[in-house]
Amino acid sequence: MPYRIIVLDLDGTLTNSRKEITPRTRETLIRAQQQGIKVVLASGRPTYGIAPIANQLELDVYGGYILAYNGGEIIDWKTREVLHAQVLAPEVIPYMYRCAHENGFAIVTYRDNYVITETPDDEYVQKEAILNVMQTLRVDNFLEYIDFPIPKCLIVGEAERLHQLEKVMYEQLKETNEVYRSEPYFLELVPKGIDKAQSLEVLLKKIGISREEVIACGDGFNDLSMIRYAGLGVAMQNAQPIVREAADFITLSNDEDGVAHVVERFMLKP
Repeated sequence: MPYRIIVLDLDGTLTNSRKEITPRTRETLIRAQQQGIKVVLASGRPTYGIAPIANQLELDVYGGYILAYNGGEIIDWKTREVLHAQVLAPEVIPYMYRCAHENGFAIVTYRDNYVITETPDDEYVQKEAILNVMQTLRVDNFLEYIDFPIPKCLIVGEAERLHQLEKVMYEQLKETNEVYRSEPYFLELVPKGIDKAQSLEVLLKKIGISREEVIACGDGFNDLSMIRYAGLGVAMQNAQPIVREAADFITLSNDEDGVAHVVERFMLKP
């Protein structure tokens, strides 16, 4: 069965160490789309942080999709239609804020092109803002400001201490929320059932494609589910060891056009 869709994580997968898509990878993905392959960008980033890459790959021209917030929001990038969305329950947000505050971590969420935070000068908040090409918006009181639906919160900080908090929060929230790190210093907090595989399954049902026709590429912990779910699960050479172990195929690193290598080997017609 030929592969009809490729699902790509962004950081550490589609983009290189400079957070750029190389000309070879871009040209390969454009050629694949011209042959009818659908491209899906699946990332923990907010929609605004994915949009420039979607436009660079011309997903609006060829009819690709975005899975933002680790799949909390699914968007048809050609029509800009939101096909599926889930948000955090308001009553859980104060607990998330308290965990961050009491442990000396920053917490952020998003609105339009802003990263919302009480601590815009925090080095890890700056990493998130730069990564998504977004501005920070300082608020005096995070909880009072958040009077609108939000798909996720992100707690950021030093990796080892954040790992300890992750274990505590997971035990407290496991019935209602997903709690995991997309990077060692980024702790993702999203509604239960939001991960890349489950959101990909929702999308596939809507567009009539089977999982056997899917290639999924990633490098991080939050890519594990879609790598295991896809017909061909691909880990980057630079992926975490547990991700490489779960994959069907290990491609070149993100600095060696690993995504282009996969597309050329498994998808492109002569």
